[in-house]
Amino acid sequence: MSTLRQFSEKERDYDAYQARQNYLRQQRTIQFERDELEQELNEERKAKEFERKEKEAERSAKEEALAENERLKALLAKNNLDA
Repeated sequence: MSTLRQFSEKERDYDAYQARQNYLRQQRTIQFERDELEQELNEERKAKEFERKEKEAERSAKEEALAENERLKALLAKNNLDA
């Protein structure tokens, strides 16, 4: 009977060990997936920030071109009046 009890206890201990190992595997998998998603999110944020900066630079360049165009028009108009 004592041998049977020892086997039973060892089996119960092994089952508890396996349960802990399974839990740790699941937690590692969850953490790995979370890290991957976080990395993808950061990459998307960087891409959006890059696009925003590009659009801002393009808008700024257009504004500068329009301002230069207006300046040249004013200069041309002034030269036409002086002539």
